[in-house]
Amino acid sequence: MPDFLQRLARVLPIACLSAIVFAPVAADAQVKMEKVTCTSLKLPNCYKLSNGTVEIVVTTDIGPRIARYGFVGGESILSDIAGSLDAKDRDTWQAWGGHRVWIAPEGQPKSYGPDNTPIKHAPIGAGAGANGIRLEQPVEKGTGIQKVMTVTLDATGTGVSVKHELINRNQKPYELAVWALTIMNPGGTAIVPQEPYKKHADALLPARPLVLWHYTDLSDSRFAIGPKYIRLSTNAKMPEPQKFGVLNKVGWAAYAKNGLLFVKRMKFEEGAKYPDYEANVQVFTEAGFIEVESLGPLRTLKPGETAEHVEQWSLHKDVQVGKTEADVTAAIGKLTGTGK
Repeated sequence: MPDFLQRLARVLPIACLSAIVFAPVAADAQVKMEKVTCTSLKLPNCYKLSNGTVEIVVTTDIGPRIARYGFVGGESILSDIAGSLDAKDRDTWQAWGGHRVWIAPEGQPKSYGPDNTPIKHAPIGAGAGANGIRLEQPVEKGTGIQKVMTVTLDATGTGVSVKHELINRNQKPYELAVWALTIMNPGGTAIVPQEPYKKHADALLPARPLVLWHYTDLSDSRFAIGPKYIRLSTNAKMPEPQKFGVLNKVGWAAYAKNGLLFVKRMKFEEGAKYPDYEANVQVFTEAGFIEVESLGPLRTLKPGETAEHVEQWSLHKDVQVGKTEADVTAAIGKLTGTGK
């Protein structure tokens, strides 16, 4: 992540005001879809999915992006970063915040295609049965890649499915990996599981790669590294960037803030090649900015082919992770399958 992102990382809580109903919804339907205004982003054409427990908001003036995920009436676990829709800024990449899909391995300008223009959108399911939305960006001029995101909310509980697609619209093959980046509401801690701990006598071979960037400093106080987890926290007074990645076969990563616990799950494809020395889960922070990221395998797409990567999200409240690994396990063990 480049240093200029530090200057963009002005993170605000998102506020969305309900406007008109997107599609007819029966009174007994469990998922409702509404058109809303994301006031802090100054985007009038957002859409909210709600099942009465949680709500998730996506943008259509820009994107594809998810702008909000939280309990109804509660704080969003995602951040937002106000951007500009002025004509002079349309062709310049802007952070905007929330959740987005990129092209990996990271490169400039390859990974920084602007998403400041309106996108196509369509409900998933008919009429009262709509429980999701498909977001389709125009083909990027710089890459010839088309980005699609499909967001589906479970009828009950907090579960959300986010399917990311990169489609090769070029006339020649294109190697890439799908990169799903979630900018979190600052002030919390990212939690990435270690491989299950084993004694030296029981496991002589290495468990997985830990990937570091040139600017990574493991002595930084924002890191907490133990046998069960690697944790990285935000600190608004520490602007120096930090990043790490791991080969994550355990299949989840989390973020905790103010009693909220966000968990994203992803599948690991055995035998596939992943970007960045096989780091399919990565965390980046600088000052109040923090991302929890997952990546799909590297694919060489023929013209017209699609690479797909799916995350499953859940949100939990009244979860206090504490300071020690024992505290973390006691708080999130059952929620993530970490165990005792």
